[in-house]
Amino acid sequence: MSISPFLRSPFTDLTGGLTSHQMLGKCQKEEMRYMECLEAYGLDRGRVKCAHLFGDFHECQTMTKQFKRFMAMRRERDRQIAEGKLKGDEKYVTPKLDSY
Repeated sequence: MSISPFLRSPFTDLTGGLTSHQMLGKCQKEEMRYMECLEAYGLDRGRVKCAHLFGDFHECQTMTKQFKRFMAMRRERDRQIAEGKLKGDEKYVTPKLDSY
């Protein structure tokens, strides 16, 4: 995990923000919390102390837990269809509007 560039120049300072999520990124709050924690503890201790914040930031980027939940719900629906519990129009009912 590389946080700072190998060679610093005015060009790297100008383009450093392009690789972050601070400009209209959906994970900007998680990234900012993680970077503030790293700044407080330093890079070496921060990797250990801020691991939970990095986990949150990584989940926001990759959405692996959300995808696993989606796949589990799909498997359950397919299982119920195979058992005959869901038939006809009940197979693919969309959720209610306020169910989220």
